[in-house]
Amino acid sequence: MGFDECYQLGNVVKTHGLRGEIVIFLDVDNPELYQEMESVLVDINGKLVPFFIESLQLNGDRAITAFEDVETIDDAKQLVGKKLFLPLKNLPSLPDGGYYYHQLINFDFFNGEELLGKVKAVYEMPTGHLISVDHRGTEVLVPAEDAIVKKVDLENQAIHGQLPDGLLEIYLENDTS
Repeated sequence: MGFDECYQLGNVVKTHGLRGEIVIFLDVDNPELYQEMESVLVDINGKLVPFFIESLQLNGDRAITAFEDVETIDDAKQLVGKKLFLPLKNLPSLPDGGYYYHQLINFDFFNGEELLGKVKAVYEMPTGHLISVDHRGTEVLVPAEDAIVKKVDLENQAIHGQLPDGLLEIYLENDTS
């Protein structure tokens, strides 16, 4: 299984105790949905390595976790800072109309009635998410806010939005094509 078939669940923050336990950060909206996980994939040197979970004690978005075969603090130290992944098929179902940002890649983005371009990526920033749209070879970053993104049509793979006045022009000012 490759990275393109997975999503990042979180990462290992630090060790806990002397018996190989670790503290993981769950970078998800509802950490409690992951309380019954049986395993995770850990990015070790660019490869996804499965680890089976012996115990997981959830506390908000962090969990004290014990993996099988990780029995000492030295074993646990090897995992600190590593990213944790799960297969996309494990994503919890969302209510009707809900979507995950990774689903938006290659959607058409419409500014009003005009096709702005294709979605190339969604960036998670501290201040919010930005949708990267390829507008005739120029990257346009659109804030993923309800005031701008009016409707996401999963069936037709389209996003309907209304850019604030002047946003597109900022990106086209220096465009000499």
